[in-house]
Amino acid sequence: MADQDVINFQTHPDQYKHWKLEIDDDVATLAMDVTEDATLKPGYELKLNSYDLGVDIELYDAIQRLRLEHPEVRAVILTSAKEKVFCAGANIRMLGSSTHAHKVNFCKFTNETRNGIEDASAQSGQTYICLINGTAAGGGYELALAADHIMLVDDGASAVSLPEVPLLAVLPGTGGLTRVVDKRHVRRDHADYFCTLTEGIKGKRAVDWNLVDEIVPSSKLAEIGKERAKEFAAKSDRPAGSSGVELKPLNREFSENGIDYDHVKITLDRKVRVARITVSAPDQAPPQAIEDIHAQGSDFWPLALARELDDAILHLRTNEPDLGTWVFATAGDAAHVLAADAALAANAQDWLVRETTLYLKRSLKRIDVTSRSLVTIIEPGSCFAGTLLELVFAADRSFMLLGTFEGDNRPAATLRLSEANFGPYPMGNDLTRLETRFLGNPERIVGLRSKIGEDLDAEAADRLGLVTFIPDDIDWEDEVRITLEARASLSPDSLTGMEASLRFAGPETLETKIFGRLSAWQNWIFQRPNAVGKEGALSQFGTGHKAEFDMNRV
Repeated sequence: MADQDVINFQTHPDQYKHWKLEIDDDVATLAMDVTEDATLKPGYELKLNSYDLGVDIELYDAIQRLRLEHPEVRAVILTSAKEKVFCAGANIRMLGSSTHAHKVNFCKFTNETRNGIEDASAQSGQTYICLINGTAAGGGYELALAADHIMLVDDGASAVSLPEVPLLAVLPGTGGLTRVVDKRHVRRDHADYFCTLTEGIKGKRAVDWNLVDEIVPSSKLAEIGKERAKEFAAKSDRPAGSSGVELKPLNREFSENGIDYDHVKITLDRKVRVARITVSAPDQAPPQAIEDIHAQGSDFWPLALARELDDAILHLRTNEPDLGTWVFATAGDAAHVLAADAALAANAQDWLVRETTLYLKRSLKRIDVTSRSLVTIIEPGSCFAGTLLELVFAADRSFMLLGTFEGDNRPAATLRLSEANFGPYPMGNDLTRLETRFLGNPERIVGLRSKIGEDLDAEAADRLGLVTFIPDDIDWEDEVRITLEARASLSPDSLTGMEASLRFAGPETLETKIFGRLSAWQNWIFQRPNAVGKEGALSQFGTGHKAEFDMNRV
């Protein structure tokens, strides 16, 4: 892939082109002010605060920095710096000119960013309030839906809308349909009318239908918005007097066939379309005392790991779409991994430790919803313990060597459970990966808890149901190779559908609906002629010509 085609997910407020971030005591204001010609790719303009992936990369960065660099911030106001327009949503010209894969990954990342806002409100005491100071259409209203409290200017013109179905023949791709009914509890008949109405709904009806929480005269929107922010801030448990940690730029080196971070190494095997991801334990046990954890800041291994995994996943998902299988391995001392877990557990009430644990949760979730086949390899020298053991449970298949390789003097691989496997890192279905693995068998979870801290060899891991296969050194190479070659021979489309259906057993939640049901439908609809064909709505938008539909219901 040419360097100019690589999308970089690392940025900094000094580099923002589309957002203004201001902090006043315990309230931050994040104002959208999109620069029209600062597009990620040529061929369109970001008019009316419409956005592309570059705009959302900055938003994601700002959200992370507010959580980790600004513990004093207890409420965040989302608004627009432009008059009479909040956000026109995803840029339609961008969507019309993008590849199918880019559109789908764009929607997925945008949804994950919205989820990060909701996670901050629900888990971090950092509540988001949205001040819609103009029209909010499509993804613009979906951004507002991520907030806990929505205020709409009452000026007789500003409205909220999800016009994708009537206007573009696609769906509100960043969770709008789901958030309207599951989060805002809008009645189904009201939602049906709303989602087929191009011009949207404004004023008192928007409040009555629970599409927004209140309407405010334009002259008082900023004042009342600040009042609401202060009300929410007063309920927060974030520490007023603490100092944040600087999110330093990641150490990342690219080579022709790999990417190296401090703790994550990636080898790209293009011949078999595999990315091999090795996660290293810390060189020494992380500190246990909270003052030492704060002193390490973003170098604290669990936080560094979360950031590196996050960036690696986004890079591979967006820039290496042909590498359909990810193989996870680990290296290092499992005792150091467990020491990190112990530090997180012992200091769980501290705001930085809480944010670190939540960051790890979100990074692991990002693996869960990625449309790649996931395989974990457990060999001598591995350190699949506690937090890193989640990579085994996230995999579609796992292989653990029975015994050792001939001529290898390292001891046989073992797995070690910790409390980290029983709660801190739920999946999108609100269950742990072990609970999802043993759905309907709570006694299995109780039994596994009794094994915390034990070194489990291949036979024990197999007996407990923690791994898929345990080949010996004679069969190891062939079994792993056949699996990878077989995966590479199957249809990526059917694999994506199969994996997404199998990974999220159990209860359906807002997240599983968005990433399982909604993403699957949007994936399909984005390829249909009614949307992207020569006469489709997305292709004809702005031409003055009416779209022509195949009227068959499928």
